[in-house]
Amino acid sequence: MSVWIPLVAVTAFWLLVGAGGPLLVPSGPNRGIIQTMIVLTAVCCHMFWIIVYLHQLNPLIGPQIPVKTILWIHERWGDAKGELVSK
Repeated sequence: MSVWIPLVAVTAFWLLVGAGGPLLVPSGPNRGIIQTMIVLTAVCCHMFWIIVYLHQLNPLIGPQIPVKTILWIHERWGDAKGELVSK
């Protein structure tokens, strides 16, 4: 549930910038170019944010621990059955 809150909030913000920003551009010879730049900026910023955000939810590669470290942890901590190891 908490994943949807930032997803909806940031999407609404960039939708507001992309849809409302071009309406605020004053008339002039470059109005169409400025409107296009505002829309493209909003789309690119939203795409960059959503790709990074969603990638953090499900990383492709987890932490890689060397075998020597795993054996050392097993030797020091025991077999993780909830018992305290005092050495």
